[in-house]
Amino acid sequence: MPYRYTPLIKNQIYHVFNQGIARLPIFLKPRDYDRALETIKYYSYLKPDLRFSHYNRLPFEQRVDFLKRLKTSNQKQVQILALSLMPNHVHFLIKEIIDKGISSFMRRFQDSYAKYFNTKTKRSGSLFLSMFRAVRIESDEQLLHVARYIHLNPLTSYLLRDISDLENYPWSSFPEYIGKREPDIVDPSIVLEFFPSIEKFKNFTFDQLDYQRELEKVKHLIFE
Repeated sequence: MPYRYTPLIKNQIYHVFNQGIARLPIFLKPRDYDRALETIKYYSYLKPDLRFSHYNRLPFEQRVDFLKRLKTSNQKQVQILALSLMPNHVHFLIKEIIDKGISSFMRRFQDSYAKYFNTKTKRSGSLFLSMFRAVRIESDEQLLHVARYIHLNPLTSYLLRDISDLENYPWSSFPEYIGKREPDIVDPSIVLEFFPSIEKFKNFTFDQLDYQRELEKVKHLIFE
């Protein structure tokens, strides 16, 4: 098992990133992204009684009741502040709520999703790199730049062509930040409290003469 150089400390926020083996795609169709989001939401909670694959086979009414009980308990192992799912990698801005919460969350999410993906595509073996990367957020400036980096990732990777497309990209937390979708998986409040309005947040995210160049300037804040 590779050694992690960045310790994961309770109540600290991290930029967490992982990708497919050999940069191969981990999402092939919209249903794959949706499945990943459902799994992420489920395993953000602390020790659900059922594995996600078993929960997902319950009748609809039982799934609703089960998830409602999880929400009522409000016992989470991580607090997800932002996310973006890309064809061959994932980004999270995430807070460790309990000791080893991020490691537990990532292991359960990756294992569950990999089993689904392998079964669907009739493949075997690891889907994700064995060790995800994590960079601790050490300042407000870094927090805001990483949130912007995560949300702009579909544009800077040329998955999307236009800024307006990002406002409706369903596999990012950006629509939740700008009020186009009710917050469900993520909690945008920590980042948004730095902005007096949603428009100011959008301006911070978009109003760059060359945002790719700006992102290059702050890479030292994003990755080790």
